[in-house]
Amino acid sequence: MSEHKIEQFRVHRISIPAKAVHSHGSGDVAGITVAILEIVTDTGITGWGEASPWPVFTGTAEGNAAALHIHLRPHLIGQDPVQVEKHMNMADKVIVGHPEAKAALEMALLDITGQICGLSVCELVGGQMRDSMGMSFSIANPDFDADLDDIAAMWEDGVRIFKFKTGFKDHKFDLMRCEKLREIYGDEADIRVDYNQGLPAYDAVRCIRDLEAFRPTFVEQPVKMHEREALAHIAHVIDTPIMADESVFDPKGALYGVQHRIADIFSLKIMKSGGIRRALEVAAIARAAGIEVYGGCMFETGLAHAAGTHLMAAVPDLLLQCEFYMATYYAAEDILTQPFPVKNGRVYVPTGPGLGVRVDPAMLEKYAVDTPLA
Repeated sequence: MSEHKIEQFRVHRISIPAKAVHSHGSGDVAGITVAILEIVTDTGITGWGEASPWPVFTGTAEGNAAALHIHLRPHLIGQDPVQVEKHMNMADKVIVGHPEAKAALEMALLDITGQICGLSVCELVGGQMRDSMGMSFSIANPDFDADLDDIAAMWEDGVRIFKFKTGFKDHKFDLMRCEKLREIYGDEADIRVDYNQGLPAYDAVRCIRDLEAFRPTFVEQPVKMHEREALAHIAHVIDTPIMADESVFDPKGALYGVQHRIADIFSLKIMKSGGIRRALEVAAIARAAGIEVYGGCMFETGLAHAAGTHLMAAVPDLLLQCEFYMATYYAAEDILTQPFPVKNGRVYVPTGPGLGVRVDPAMLEKYAVDTPLA
């Protein structure tokens, strides 16, 4: 038990426009709409968390803001913030689903706990295995000429990993883009493909085999999240590694995934799993079965990116790197007081206790959707 008590619990709903629309097999996205959680202790320590949902994938910002304010807040005022597992167990009993709200709560509690004991979040959850990791950028602008300009600029920044969002136009468009990138950058470019559930199961194998000519590192979630048997079949007959994203949310989903060998790779996301520690459980299940993991993200600010970076810093083996690019290359602006640490195509683990980043209140006010819930 610590001597600190939760005194204030505020939820900020914000919406930040994107630099360009990103298209996916499951729809278009033109900005970042999230709920930011601010927890303040009676000793003056502030912890920050973020719920970053995607309506076609997990939930809504409005729903997660309500979950935090209406259902979780009454159970947390006056409580010891260090008792993280106790509070997360409570959250699972009070509300079903809403993994992003639970991720935001855990994030803020770990941020406070780290500041109290002088440890970073990745040290709190197991230790820091690496200082940095390669960063993937998602090629998703329906205007491919504009994407090529952005890719050229990022290439100068040292970015070498590019993931094509596919399945939102026709198959010829997907093939053309992969061919063009290989033509321009050769084998130095690490190309990945993500359908975001955009392929019909009956035609998925044919489409993916066409793309294999361009030597992608992996193909992510080609079919609908519930079509796990089809995903397993694709993974069995396709030589390129197949990644499950929407089909694996939490430890229970990971257990099913390894038992039925639905994929070769799992995408780890704290917003799917309901927090960093649950995502590490997914990683442990995957590792026991010889399945690789990857650091994925939703449409997030630098705050959630920082939490995701701490997660991936704590994963023992990380061969496929991460995609925490939103704060740097997608959002019109970010909410952190200092830029999210990206350099030479790599994401760096924030230093300092807790998450190692701070939120700028002025940016919360600038992009506020409504009055904070307190």
